[in-house]
Amino acid sequence: MTTPTIDDARSVLADVFGYADFRPLQAEAIRVAITGRDLVVLLPTGSGKSICYQVPALVARRRGGGVTLVVSPLIALMQDQVDALAGAGVRAAALNSAQSAEDQRDVIRRLHEDALDLLYVSPERLATPSFRRLVSKLSVALIAIDEAHCVSQWGHDFRPDYLEIGALRELVDAPLIALTATATPRVVDEIRTRLGLPKDAPVVRGNFSRDNLAFVVEHRRLQAERLEALSRAIRVAGLLEGRGRAIVYCATRKTTETVAKALRGEGLPVGYYHAGRTQLARDRAHRAFATGRTRILVSTNAFGMGIDFPDVRLIVHYAAPGSLEAYYQEAGRAGRDGLPARCVMIFSKQDLVTQRRLESASASELVKARRREALAAIERYANASGCRQEVLVQHFTGGEDAVACGLCDRCLDPDVEPEVEVEREAPPITPLAPTDRQRIVSAVDRLRRPVGRTRLAQALRGGRAKSLSRGGLLTLPEYGTLAAYDEKSIVAAIDELLEAGVLRRTGRRFPTVWMANKPVRDTSEPKKRPARRTNRPGMIARALDDYRKRTARKLKWKPYMVMQRRVLTAIDKKRPETHDDLLRIPGLGPAKVERFGDDILQIVQRYADE
Repeated sequence: MTTPTIDDARSVLADVFGYADFRPLQAEAIRVAITGRDLVVLLPTGSGKSICYQVPALVARRRGGGVTLVVSPLIALMQDQVDALAGAGVRAAALNSAQSAEDQRDVIRRLHEDALDLLYVSPERLATPSFRRLVSKLSVALIAIDEAHCVSQWGHDFRPDYLEIGALRELVDAPLIALTATATPRVVDEIRTRLGLPKDAPVVRGNFSRDNLAFVVEHRRLQAERLEALSRAIRVAGLLEGRGRAIVYCATRKTTETVAKALRGEGLPVGYYHAGRTQLARDRAHRAFATGRTRILVSTNAFGMGIDFPDVRLIVHYAAPGSLEAYYQEAGRAGRDGLPARCVMIFSKQDLVTQRRLESASASELVKARRREALAAIERYANASGCRQEVLVQHFTGGEDAVACGLCDRCLDPDVEPEVEVEREAPPITPLAPTDRQRIVSAVDRLRRPVGRTRLAQALRGGRAKSLSRGGLLTLPEYGTLAAYDEKSIVAAIDELLEAGVLRRTGRRFPTVWMANKPVRDTSEPKKRPARRTNRPGMIARALDDYRKRTARKLKWKPYMVMQRRVLTAIDKKRPETHDDLLRIPGLGPAKVERFGDDILQIVQRYADE
């Protein structure tokens, strides 16, 4: 039999997934995989790694090969992949502990009948004698190891059960693809060793720079300062105007709930997700975020692996994560549609202490050394004086060929010294003179809306932060009149005025001040009409979005598995009239056209003239 070619792979890509051609690095990986060689695929989050094993698996199947085994670390991630493949007409299934005994028997029956193209299993399942006996009797075309960094004790998410994968090759004579988005050169070397890959096995390595992501670090220690930084990031990203979504990552479950409650107090559509919630509550939070009922999700790292929302405009790490690998993987979930997005880390040295507490007391010395090295890398990134994206790229490639991104906070303000947190005694609070205290009262009396104490103090000192332009702080006659005092002294004076009843806390935002005997809504100011939203999608795209959400609920899929958002936009633009027209829409594919095509065409016809 002749060796398959890249044209054979393109045929599968078009017939099953509805795309005309691969991305360059996908094509490079697939050229190697279809020849039966082992390889390592190291591509950033959002680069389409799954195509690198799914297409070779189907090429092998068309040529009479056996099933492809996919080792995946999360049951939810497996199920998402299986559902998406089933929607494209691929015979895929998963075998995991969440299934009933009857469902597991059905999957095993389909394996014996050679009726599966891909089988997803957990690393824990690989270690069981019963599964090893089953595998030894199968015809296996390919082994794919997803999230392969889990095999390395120097990786950021080491899973001991991944060490069992090497033994699988003693039972199965099939090529192996190891895939990950986050691996340093040291981790890649360990992946080769642990999985028994030959020294000359190719490594397809992507470019780790993300041209549309702006990386920012804010040094904030106090809870109120962190919340204010988070609120500002949400405003800057346009979430208040309904632009896209945001994910806020927290280190602990308690902080997750605290932050979600604070944002809800501001009237924002917020959900929260962590492993301590019931499965039903997690599913509801995930579904609300997926369908757009909530635009902001606050979560621990329990949420995220395998998600594929194209319009995430903001990723915020409310505290520093445990490693740059984890940070880059989670930050990489922003801007998958190629449009600008922001990745903000709120950092304090105290975060590193919190991460050390999360370490298991029984951890080995090697694991502890890995943790110390990982936290040191996070601190170097947070305190970097140069381009932040350069630091990230160099961490993963080990090279010096990275170029400045021009988007991060260090590139945009190169002359500003990094806000390195140092341990020092707090300066003494200077009492304000009575006339200066009256300036605070006069300033508050002129405001159009309540403001935070810190922002008010910054304005009275003459600060130039962009956030001060909201609410007229920069135009107050009192602006800059208290420059002789430090910020803490002015805030202390505001607290004294609050305590004395001259000022009062008001509203649900944190912490705001207002005149004690003045209504919050100042009718002397003309009411402004809300700004009109622009760039709203057309009627066809909106109707298709409603259709895919209804269909996803009915099938228990995620909406993007029915159609991705860019497919809706393409249909709205091209106005297809036949099934052949639909087949020319990138990302649909024959299986989806056959299943949903009539409904799509009816929607297009209904709204085409509006």
